[in-house]
Amino acid sequence: MDTDPAIQCSDCQACCCQLPVRVLPGDAPPDHFLDEDEDGYLIMAKADDGWCVALDRERMCCGIYEQRPFVCREFAMGGGDCAEVRDDWRRIALSLR
Repeated sequence: MDTDPAIQCSDCQACCCQLPVRVLPGDAPPDHFLDEDEDGYLIMAKADDGWCVALDRERMCCGIYEQRPFVCREFAMGGGDCAEVRDDWRRIALSLR
């Protein structure tokens, strides 16, 4: 997998923490971070503002990093999905100016 070393979580607004995350068998996030989607699948819960409830807002990083779901573990910093989400955020921000 190709990654862009210029992309670092430390200079991001945790864009990925607004994406939907399905919890898969074998994942073990704490139960109080879980919700169910409209199709009955187990997902990471969102706060009222759309951010993942596991997001540590002071540090803008995952508050359950060692217990994060597989989907989050596979979302590589600087990887293709990461770069795409950051580009989408940038486009949205520019369109709001």
